[in-house]
Amino acid sequence: MASLSPSIHSSCNLKSAFLGEISRIRLSCLPVSKEGLLIKPVQCKESRIGKRPIEVPSSVNITMEGQDVRVKGPLGELSLTLPREVKLERQESGQLRMFKALETRRANQMHGLFRTLTDNMVLGVSKGFEKRLQLVGVGYRAVLEGKDLVLNLGFSHPVRMAIPDGLQVKVEENTRIVVSGYDKSSIGEFAATIRSWRPPEPYKGKGVRYADEVVRRKEGKAGKKK
Repeated sequence: MASLSPSIHSSCNLKSAFLGEISRIRLSCLPVSKEGLLIKPVQCKESRIGKRPIEVPSSVNITMEGQDVRVKGPLGELSLTLPREVKLERQESGQLRMFKALETRRANQMHGLFRTLTDNMVLGVSKGFEKRLQLVGVGYRAVLEGKDLVLNLGFSHPVRMAIPDGLQVKVEENTRIVVSGYDKSSIGEFAATIRSWRPPEPYKGKGVRYADEVVRRKEGKAGKKK
């Protein structure tokens, strides 16, 4: 069996039943130069949210050590670790500005996200946040028992939920729940857990809903015609 030649150039003789012997064809493999290839850089627009300055009240103290940010105010203390794609700087006016450390698509995404998270920490420790829920349904009610929130949502037994540390819960008229605190993510997570026990159904609207939530209603099946 003949061995393959490692040379770049190779030749072969081709024969055809109609044309007879075809002239010798010489094939050559030449390296392709990379000088003609143009690599277009990815252009990332600056985030409209990320470039907004963050107002810091006089009652809030900001500590920055590398990528670690600690915010302390009259309502509590929060901390956050920034990714390497962004950096936080304090301006002479006392405001905070978030900048991109890299020119990548991920840096553009992190720019707006972590600017919002930092702003939420400043607002949380100075003013706080709250989330309101409403119970809709016959016999649906809520009550506070110590550090537990007890819900009657039509099950065979009441639902008992422990209130996390750092959150305050109030019950108004047995059907309205107000969750407040300084950590916006914890407030939203606890409110979503309450709603998940009985989400509003689309026919009669019964269940636990947010105060500003719009429930799209469906029309029930019509009865059989006689």
